[in-house]
Amino acid sequence: MAAALAAAQAADRRTTTSRNRLLLDRARHDMRDWQVKRRERTRQLIELGGLVSKAGLVVLTEDDRAVIYGALLEVSAKLKGDQRDRHMLLWWRRGKRAFANDASVSEDQ
Repeated sequence: MAAALAAAQAADRRTTTSRNRLLLDRARHDMRDWQVKRRERTRQLIELGGLVSKAGLVVLTEDDRAVIYGALLEVSAKLKGDQRDRHMLLWWRRGKRAFANDASVSEDQ
């Protein structure tokens, strides 16, 4: 009796696992418009968070979200100002150099 119960429980676990895998696979390949847009937005937010981390802001601010948000608001205010193009060009150049340096460091390793 105990062996039959254990076998039934094991079969139930396998069935549940298979069902969960199927549902996950369906979700991954769901091509409805709203779902695709949601995945794209999620990916964008993850990439932006990665840039915040890559810039060292998490460590430098000791993960103080208010400080990071304040710094981003400062950048936003500068972009709304009359020297927007100057700031954009400066930050673009700085970012390109940093990406190039990261790529060359990765190639050296």
